[in-house]
Amino acid sequence: MISNFYKLILKILRIRYGNKLTLHGFPLIFNKRGANLTIGDNVIINSSFLSNLVGLYSRTIIVTRTPQAVIKVGNNVGISGATIYSRKAIYIGDNTLIGGNCKILDNDFHPIEIEARNKLMTSYQVTEEDDLIPSKEIHIGKNCFIGCNSIILKGTVLGDGCVVGAGAVVSGHFEENSIIVGNPGRVIKKIK
Repeated sequence: MISNFYKLILKILRIRYGNKLTLHGFPLIFNKRGANLTIGDNVIINSSFLSNLVGLYSRTIIVTRTPQAVIKVGNNVGISGATIYSRKAIYIGDNTLIGGNCKILDNDFHPIEIEARNKLMTSYQVTEEDDLIPSKEIHIGKNCFIGCNSIILKGTVLGDGCVVGAGAVVSGHFEENSIIVGNPGRVIKKIK
């Protein structure tokens, strides 16, 4: 009953979702006016402590921050207590599993340069059109597994079948079937 009420709220917020969306707990899902947030069929979103015993620190957060932002979650995707935050675009392929407490961030949240950062701090707000914040699309292929507590940074491309080890910090382009571990993330093996 509560899940159906929450799905009604998603429709009001212009969030498109497919058949059999399963929500455990209450995720925070927000779609900025003009942005495109789409969730595929058979997606499971875990947002309560007991829904994933890896130990979730928070609810799942899925946010489009600018009117031009895109988040597309494929079919048969599982998400547990993750943050998926887009100013540009994040694409997640079919059959991908996103482990507990992962962060998938297509931007730096603030400018790198001191002057630009101070300018934003004195205005106390970031506008949607602000080009001061570095952002690059993220593409996560089909059949990937993103281990718990890992961070996927802006501009990352994971080929189909990639595995990201727990706690890895990933940035860059990785061929399909790569096993990526560490900080910075590096390939240690290819899956045959």
